[in-house]
Amino acid sequence: MLGSFQVEQSAAGDADELLAQPKVVALLSYLLLARPRGVHQRDRLVGLFWPEVDQEHARASLRRLLHRLRQTVQQDIVDVRGSEFIGVVPGSVWCDALAFDQAVTEDRLRAALELYQGDLLPGFYLAQADEFEKWLEAERAYYRNRAVNAAWDLVQRYVADAELTNAGQLARLVARLSPTDERMLRRVMSMLARLGDRAGAIEVFTRFADGLWKELEIHPSRETLALADAIRSGATLPA
Repeated sequence: MLGSFQVEQSAAGDADELLAQPKVVALLSYLLLARPRGVHQRDRLVGLFWPEVDQEHARASLRRLLHRLRQTVQQDIVDVRGSEFIGVVPGSVWCDALAFDQAVTEDRLRAALELYQGDLLPGFYLAQADEFEKWLEAERAYYRNRAVNAAWDLVQRYVADAELTNAGQLARLVARLSPTDERMLRRVMSMLARLGDRAGAIEVFTRFADGLWKELEIHPSRETLALADAIRSGATLPA
């Protein structure tokens, strides 16, 4: 789910069929990722996917959607607890987003960043489901922020271990992962300059400034511009 949406399954069946059913994708994504992890209330699910429909018809639609999910994946991954709770059978699905989250929690930052290939479900959109879209946007931000923080922590560890090439390369990745965060941009610029890569610091600044103008038609802050000028001039930066 990170950077793209792909499905593979060990059982017989056409996993690509899932791609043609956006609401099934949305349901599976929510069941896997929504926190707290585990089972989820039917009322929450019908509110996400059928907010304008009465409870009776919305619950009937949910039953049909669960049936389509079971048919599509060709194995029973749906965990139904009584009449009110639904989840995914533990261990039945491996998901890169879940593996990323676990790796960060366990401080396996290199492994986590190998899993983070981009935004969660990029470009995915579910019509007439505003609540689901709000949830998905919040999840995208959650995973992006975890990736940025993990990468920056690892940059600092590389610097402490004198692995300066790795630190510089990963600092550039941090800038790409946070294209509108000026505070993080200044950290990256300062780090690259202190590592002796002033050209790299100006490069990430230029990319940031170009993107900011293209997306929002605004310029970087005075603080960021002043830092860029100091780096260009070769001034000593504060520690």
